[in-house]
Amino acid sequence: MSWGTELWDQFDNLEKHTQWGIDTLEKCIKFVKERTEIELSYAKQLRNLSKKYQPKKNSKEEEEYKYTSCKAFISTLNEMNDYAGQHEVISENMASQIIVDLARYVQELKQERKSNFHDGRKAQQHIETCWKQLESSKRRFERDCKEADRAQQYFEKMDADINVTKADVEKARQQAQIRHQMAEDSKADYSSILQKFNHEQHEYYHTHIPNIFQKIQEMEERRIVRIGESMKTYAEVDRQVIPIIGKCLDGIVKAAESIDQKNDSQLVIEAYKSGFEPPGDIEFEDYTQPMKRTVSDNSLSNSRGEGKPDLKFGGKSKGKLWPFIKKNKLSLKLGATPEDFSNLPPEQRRKKLQQKVDELSKEIQKEMDQRDAITKMKDVYLKNPQMGDPASLDHKLAEVSQNIEKLRLETQKFEAWLAEVEGRLPARSEQARRQSGLYDSQNPPTVNNCAQDRESSPDGSYTEEQSQESEVKVLATDFDDEFDDEEPLPAIGTCKALYTFEGQNEGTISVVEGETLYVIEEDKGDGWTRIRRNEDEEGYVPTSYVEVCLDKNAKDS
Repeated sequence: MSWGTELWDQFDNLEKHTQWGIDTLEKCIKFVKERTEIELSYAKQLRNLSKKYQPKKNSKEEEEYKYTSCKAFISTLNEMNDYAGQHEVISENMASQIIVDLARYVQELKQERKSNFHDGRKAQQHIETCWKQLESSKRRFERDCKEADRAQQYFEKMDADINVTKADVEKARQQAQIRHQMAEDSKADYSSILQKFNHEQHEYYHTHIPNIFQKIQEMEERRIVRIGESMKTYAEVDRQVIPIIGKCLDGIVKAAESIDQKNDSQLVIEAYKSGFEPPGDIEFEDYTQPMKRTVSDNSLSNSRGEGKPDLKFGGKSKGKLWPFIKKNKLSLKLGATPEDFSNLPPEQRRKKLQQKVDELSKEIQKEMDQRDAITKMKDVYLKNPQMGDPASLDHKLAEVSQNIEKLRLETQKFEAWLAEVEGRLPARSEQARRQSGLYDSQNPPTVNNCAQDRESSPDGSYTEEQSQESEVKVLATDFDDEFDDEEPLPAIGTCKALYTFEGQNEGTISVVEGETLYVIEEDKGDGWTRIRRNEDEEGYVPTSYVEVCLDKNAKDS
């Protein structure tokens, strides 16, 4: 099977077919190129998707990823990022192994095709030239033969005519001989050219064209093989990344299997455990005992003095609320977290304090390492003065030592708070458990009454130094026993709510516009007024939300 023998007369069709083959190859290149663009776009979208759902650094969202389910999700995002990388590898390998290679081959193929068909056209032109020469010699031979025949007929006519002179006959005879000689020459020339043409034609159809067409056939077959090889490479590029993609998927499965619901539940406990104990049974409060006394048994002053238990029973719970109201009022005023984290439940406060101590310890170690480095550098300067002045490091060394001392004092302060919290967590009184929802164990009040428990700084803000000192000295049980003796604050006036206020924070109370309430403590310059609705409800409201009317006696005092 050879194009040279089977398609010897299909030069134009072969030219069209080979051009179609090159177009097909370029179409394959375009297809692979578009595939690489799709892979790159897909990889980019996967990376953007993974990045979009990654937790932001130093954000609350990052803290939530301590749970195993969230860690598994992060692992899935990371695996998807690697998965996207494999699609980038597919794109790169297809571009380098297929597109670049085929593009170079197409250029070589075009040059080879051009050369082969140039040789074919050259052979065609040569055989056409030989054919034209043959036709020309043939026509000349035909013409000379006709001329010789006419000349012979003219000589015979002149020779037969008795009226023609002998000279004219001789002239006609010579002319006929000349024409006969020309015809013989044309015949010989025609015969020679015919033999030459037959030889060239044989060479053309049996040697030149078969060779040229054989080259074209081989070129076309190589093109077909190259397309097949490219298709195999196309599949192999995909197949090469399958193991890595499988590992990515295995990583996702492994991350999913690492999810531990029990561990996550324990983390929730650690995150939100307050450290309080559930409230115990409420003791029976006997209000009938004062009624059993007779007036004759007690003087007026005694009866007034012993009437305090009455007030104590009625206002005990509100007296207990005061320390937490004050603490929350302070937090509301300052708008920031207290340094000792006293706004948190005991367990959470302990964790925060421990975290702070660890941070300070790291900073101290960092400063100590820096001090050691400076000390070593100073020793080097002392041994080799040409390297530097040792005295130049004294200021830096003193500064680092001062920083270490500050950090140590800071650490001692937080360690004291931590020891206080850790020492208070095991022992809990019944009344403290009853008040667990109000976070009272961080800052128990002193044995003084509510008004004395609060100190005002020169700028009118509250300080908690007294309460903090009392935390170390007074145990929770002592606090409960001594605080029971306090009386509720008396009303010093009334107030009318100008606006509705939703008391959502601890220590505040909600009021409705137009409502009238009792004032038990006026504004001390911090923008809050303490009011009471009844014996069970009291708290702070913004002073600007109420119109206060104090009793005359309260103003005079």
